[in-house]
Amino acid sequence: MSRKGKLPIVLGDKVKVGIVGSEVTVTGPKGVLKKTFASCVKIQQDSNTLTVIPLGSDRLSQAMHGTARSILANMVRGVQEVFSKDLEIQGVGFKAALNGSVLDLSLGFSHAIKYKIPEGIAIQVKDGTKVRVEGADKHLVGQVAAHIKYYYPVEPYKGKGVRIAGEFVRHKEGKKKA
Repeated sequence: MSRKGKLPIVLGDKVKVGIVGSEVTVTGPKGVLKKTFASCVKIQQDSNTLTVIPLGSDRLSQAMHGTARSILANMVRGVQEVFSKDLEIQGVGFKAALNGSVLDLSLGFSHAIKYKIPEGIAIQVKDGTKVRVEGADKHLVGQVAAHIKYYYPVEPYKGKGVRIAGEFVRHKEGKKKA
């Protein structure tokens, strides 16, 4: 049995949880999150705590026990305080700009990349090279940051590209002149 899965999730004062079958809706000051969980776990609410109970002793039930608990804890935390990822754009002429619900990325290609921002995500651009992705859904925030990074990952020779703040990139040695 999962040690993480056994821990109860304490709900804040402003958080409301609705459980219908295997679908859980968490509402708070920062948003509303909805998720359907596998039928091999049961989610119970006791006044201000949530607990996850595996319904079987098979491998899937045991695996989903801790996973469901972690996802629920992130949902509760996300509606109380937003999750964020910071991205850095490095390179001559590389920049980002925000136009309504579209992020324009100039990453050295012959055309600008237009990324449509999904619902539930807020993006801030500072100084044209620092991008902050925020939202209540931890998975969606990470997915959007990874998608933006995918357009031009950091190359190992000069270190230019899009990177997550604090990410270490090992540089390779260039060609040597004879």
